[in-house]
Amino acid sequence: MSIVIAGVGLRRDCPADEIVALVRRAAASAGREVSALAAPSFKEAETGLREAAAELGVAVLLVTEADLAAAQAGCLTRSAVAERAVGVASVAEGSALAAAGSGARLLLARIAGPSATCALAEGPG
Repeated sequence: MSIVIAGVGLRRDCPADEIVALVRRAAASAGREVSALAAPSFKEAETGLREAAAELGVAVLLVTEADLAAAQAGCLTRSAVAERAVGVASVAEGSALAAAGSGARLLLARIAGPSATCALAEGPG
């Protein structure tokens, strides 16, 4: 059985409701249920991320900077703003792919809200 990971990129103090709305929109677009949220480990302290995961009833998987960088080759979208800010061009897609594991594939490229982005990846579970 495969898993679906919602990779999330977010600005500091992004509200949980924005993340929840993006994840639900992404899941509806893909016709799949999300198994977990994934975000870079440097976003671990973000309250909105933890609150969103709790509201969605899923875990937060934290992705190391090395794993996030390694996943960039599989990303479809690039953000110059993200690259300048955090050193990688695709936070949401990279987080989803890295957390979904070896052989993961993107189900949904990055979608964006005012303070967050979300992408879905499927992995072997």
